[in-house]
Amino acid sequence: MQTTLSEPDTSRYAQVIDASRRVRFDIDQDVIRGRSFDFAHTFLPDGLTRVRELKFLDVGEQRLVSQIQGRTYANLFGLCERFIAAKALELSREHWFGDQRALEAVVRFTDEEIKHQELFRRIETMIATGMPAGYTFAHDANAVAGVVLGKSTWAVLALICHIEIFTLLHYRESIDKDGNLSPLWKDVFLHHAREEAQHAILDELEWEREDRRIDAAARDAAVDALIALVAAVDGILQQQARDDADYFLRIAPRRRSAAEAAALRSSFLAAYRWQYIGSGVQGRFSKVLAQKITPAQLLRVQTALQPIVG
Repeated sequence: MQTTLSEPDTSRYAQVIDASRRVRFDIDQDVIRGRSFDFAHTFLPDGLTRVRELKFLDVGEQRLVSQIQGRTYANLFGLCERFIAAKALELSREHWFGDQRALEAVVRFTDEEIKHQELFRRIETMIATGMPAGYTFAHDANAVAGVVLGKSTWAVLALICHIEIFTLLHYRESIDKDGNLSPLWKDVFLHHAREEAQHAILDELEWEREDRRIDAAARDAAVDALIALVAAVDGILQQQARDDADYFLRIAPRRRSAAEAAALRSSFLAAYRWQYIGSGVQGRFSKVLAQKITPAQLLRVQTALQPIVG
């Protein structure tokens, strides 16, 4: 069904197109520029890894944690962008015979997300050459996308909006402010964030369109679908946290006590839950979500999140 767009909506789509043209990047010419990763540098900043809480790690071990978590951070973005690109392509259908600015904006969104997947595949290949063998990222992007896209459009757009918002938050509040990070790493996420800023606007516009389209019963069911999606994300994070902590324990230069190994595993999971769930469930996303659902529905979401993020 084609949905008529209001004038404020159409002008915002036009603004997104203008911004997309300004910040568009080429992976080789603008980001990689013939460089490789220097493993003397930190990748993911302390504000996201929370590695400083592990007092038994020395500086070199903290840096290794940042590199392992940074590798997973890039891989998880690549995973998420598989279903984000597919959903954006699906949404473009709603604009085929409507406002062509909206169509262009969503098509650009799709193209950029496909490019981001390629960027993160390249990053994984480059990082793998400089780290010991044994790292595991066992999640199948197509299988995950199939599960996500099987949920209601409202719930999927809510999840995507959450991802886009925390992406910008991570860059502005942690990555950009840390002067000790790998210069190549910072450039990857600088250019990524510049394009994601437009995607966050589109997410809200498309989520609002969908929210206007559905009735109260469908919205209530969508809230449950969103809760199920967050639980599925947490399942991925739990597995990856175990795999990454075990990888660190195998390749780190010093053996750890059982208590330290347990603390390390707990820290990886807490960091991943913060990165991919907790940090996004504040600020703007919470406000946008609260505007769409009832207090009782919001309480259901908060209750579901409590065991994950506290």
